[in-house]
Amino acid sequence: MPPNPTESAAVPLEAASVDRRRGLLRVLGVTFGLAVTIGNTIGAGILRTPGDIAERLPHVGLYLAVWIAGALYALLGAFNLAELGAMLPRSGGLYVFARHGFGRYAGFFVGWVDWLATAGSGAFVALVLAGYVGELVPALAGRTVPLAMAFIVACAALQWRGIREAGWAQTLTSAAKALVLLALVAACFVLPASPPDAVPGRALPAGAALLAAVVVAMQGVIYTFDGWTGVIYFSGEVRDPARDIPRSMIGGVLAVTAIYLLLNLAFLHVVPIAALGGQTLAAGAAARAVLGPGGDTAIRVILVIALVSAVNALVLMAPRVLYAMSADGLVSRRGAAVNRGGTPTVALAVSVAASLAFIATGTVNAIVAVLAFFFVANYILAFACVFVLRRREPDAPRPYRAWGYPFTTGLAIAGSVLFLAGAVAADRRNSLYALAVLAASYPVYRLVAGRADTPDPEPP
Repeated sequence: MPPNPTESAAVPLEAASVDRRRGLLRVLGVTFGLAVTIGNTIGAGILRTPGDIAERLPHVGLYLAVWIAGALYALLGAFNLAELGAMLPRSGGLYVFARHGFGRYAGFFVGWVDWLATAGSGAFVALVLAGYVGELVPALAGRTVPLAMAFIVACAALQWRGIREAGWAQTLTSAAKALVLLALVAACFVLPASPPDAVPGRALPAGAALLAAVVVAMQGVIYTFDGWTGVIYFSGEVRDPARDIPRSMIGGVLAVTAIYLLLNLAFLHVVPIAALGGQTLAAGAAARAVLGPGGDTAIRVILVIALVSAVNALVLMAPRVLYAMSADGLVSRRGAAVNRGGTPTVALAVSVAASLAFIATGTVNAIVAVLAFFFVANYILAFACVFVLRRREPDAPRPYRAWGYPFTTGLAIAGSVLFLAGAVAADRRNSLYALAVLAASYPVYRLVAGRADTPDPEPP
């Protein structure tokens, strides 16, 4: 995604970061940063994905190794993006880095893709949440679409009041999620277990087949870890970004890693890896092993708690991307309007409308499947920004410097490139759709950005 050579890559942070009438509020701290990381990262994936991993790698050592490798990838990413987040403390997610490092077109593309993907992910998670609520409450069964819409609207209504209320809601729901997951871990280790009926052990593939199995398993793990960038969507609202953004990102990854490893060890403790393989809901198998028939209900309750936190985080994040793009003049500046509570109201309304449209039209699965190809591509661009800015702006204030640079940065890029190559090879059809989106992005950029309000003048 090369930048337009006629455009300056720098962005006037002070001029572009706030609405002319009222700006975002710097009221968030490390607690919120950890909460939004946990809320945005931990969803249904950790309760489902272990079954797929165990089926492909029916060996305890290899099974745990790919989870550790996924955690290391996320940690390398956190080291590097924490530098950018502390250096460029603007709300808006990866858009901010792409805009500053590679110019307006790169920022436009990353911003639109990230905004659509986040709004679409919110819609997708809300649908999954509504499905589990319908299973727990028979009176709501079959009302998945209106229930999912209600969840989106409820989160938006709370956030409309202000970032303080929304932040408290995120902290409370993320804490509840962590507690119920740790309770499941404790139950697996403390309560007597009745493992499922023995199944024949699967043979571990060898040679090229083993390599392919490891690559696909790593893809599933990395998808499950995706979300660790949550706090950078709120960088302009963090009280002390120089301190709190690195602590939130790195601490959040470590907290998620601890929860994931404990859950996987708990699952393996009560369900042999041969029986775990192929389970569509691995956590359900573990819960049944220790709680009997009541385990199904218990795991659905856990899923509902986990997904409420994720929906709230995604509804919080999407408007920040649109707000930042509006403040930079890449879309109408009306999107930069902020209320007294620090909520970008127009951006929130448009983001909610997009999520509701995805749900109503039934297009959410297709949208998320295509845009998923760009989430690692956006990471690659962000990691590359670390190299670019170290060279172009060597004297710029860097309150936090990426640990292990340039080696950790290079490893993060290499891992992302390998992941992207594997994803393209595994899903050619959606990768072609993604390529079409990329090809169409520049004329759309010229049309949309050209009709937006005049941007701030670039510095010389």
